[in-house]
Amino acid sequence: MRELVYYVATSIDGYIAAPDGTYDAFPIVGDHMDVQLGEFADALPAHVAAALGVEPRGDRFDTVIQGWNSYRVALDVGIERPYAHLREYVATSRRDAAPQGVTYTADALATVRELKQEDGAGIYLCGGGRLAGSLLPEIDRLILKRSPVVFGAGIPLFGDVPYAAAEFRPVSTQSFDSGVQLVEYARAG
Repeated sequence: MRELVYYVATSIDGYIAAPDGTYDAFPIVGDHMDVQLGEFADALPAHVAAALGVEPRGDRFDTVIQGWNSYRVALDVGIERPYAHLREYVATSRRDAAPQGVTYTADALATVRELKQEDGAGIYLCGGGRLAGSLLPEIDRLILKRSPVVFGAGIPLFGDVPYAAAEFRPVSTQSFDSGVQLVEYARAG
C-alpha cells in the first residue's frame, strides 16, 4: 500500500508560512539543499527542477495532492501544472474544469484513501496546513524540514484542525550546518 507523506518546511514554532501565506523566511541556500535537490527531487515543482537542472526520479513520489491556496501560487504566475512530472490532485470545492493533467477533488480524504490502494510510489502531500489537518487520519509519514526561524503567527502545520490525537514515532533526524533539521516520523502502530 502506498504512503501519504507530508513533506514540508516548518518553523521552530510549527508554521509552514507567514500569515500572508509567504514562506520567504525559510532558508533556500545551505548544505541541506543537497538532500532537497537529490533525495527529494520528486517534490520540486517541475519548473524549479528544470531551472536547477535537477531530474526528478519518480521513485519517492509519483502523485501529489495539494490545497487550492498552494496550487494558486503556481496559477498566479501562469503555471497550470506545477508538478507535471507527477499525477496532480488539488483539493478544492471549485466546479470549473481543471487544467489538463490536474484533477480537482472536493473530497480529499476519499481521494487519498483510493490512491493509497493503488500500486506506485508515495503520495506527496504538498500543503497547505488546513489540508494536512483534514488528511491527518491518512498521513503515514511526516518529513519536516525544520528551519531555525520563528514566525510567531502564520499558517500552522496542521491548520486549524480541532483536537485530533495522532501518534508518530521518530525515524531519523539529519542536522545541517545551515541550522535546518530534516526530521522524519512514521505513524505509530
